[in-house]
Amino acid sequence: MRYKDLFIDFDDTLYDTYGNAVIALRETFDAFHLERRFPDPQVFYDAYWAANIDLWTRYSRGEITRDFLIVERFRRPLSTGNGLAVTNDLCLEMSDVFLDYCSSKPGVVEGAHSLMDYLRQRGYRMHMTSNGFHEVQYKKLAACGLRDYFDTIILSEDAGANKPSPQYFDYALKVSRASRETTLMIGDNLNTDIVGAHNAGLDTILFNRWGVEPTDVPTHTVTRLLDIKDIL
Repeated sequence: MRYKDLFIDFDDTLYDTYGNAVIALRETFDAFHLERRFPDPQVFYDAYWAANIDLWTRYSRGEITRDFLIVERFRRPLSTGNGLAVTNDLCLEMSDVFLDYCSSKPGVVEGAHSLMDYLRQRGYRMHMTSNGFHEVQYKKLAACGLRDYFDTIILSEDAGANKPSPQYFDYALKVSRASRETTLMIGDNLNTDIVGAHNAGLDTILFNRWGVEPTDVPTHTVTRLLDIKDIL
């Protein structure tokens, strides 16, 4: 085999973070009776996703802190509604409830378990790579039954840097004891997973789940997880 070690992104590559979060966001809306602020729930949902995407992009670049992200991703959408003033305490409480709902969901991307079974049978060493928060990611791993596939869990909070930083990938190679030349990165995010790994000297597979424009940066591109079997 050309590759011995696989760095595999977790959120929205294996774990259906978006799908699970959609459900959790509705549960959070109901738990906090946000119908009093938002006669149309979609206004809140749309504002949340716009804020969340922007903030996670900035977080991956190291422009904002985790604490700022946690508060701001709820402060922004809540500020578009009617009713009581938006406080940091409210945002933090809502974040805790939302993350509890999210991390208990078992949903994975179609083909995730089948692919991981195949890769394990093929003898690859597999390492989860994620910018997600420590306590949340381990709960998600337990909920979806994917923990035992991974030889190493590599989180940005432990690395002291986020993907796509070269510092993150240097740390990942060190703790996994993997060789740059025989390691492959698999992920759904073109910038944080693929460009980051490419700049760190790794081959890559882009799981083009979101239909991004074609680019020559990924070594390989697939649109279904199970298509990775044809490469590995």
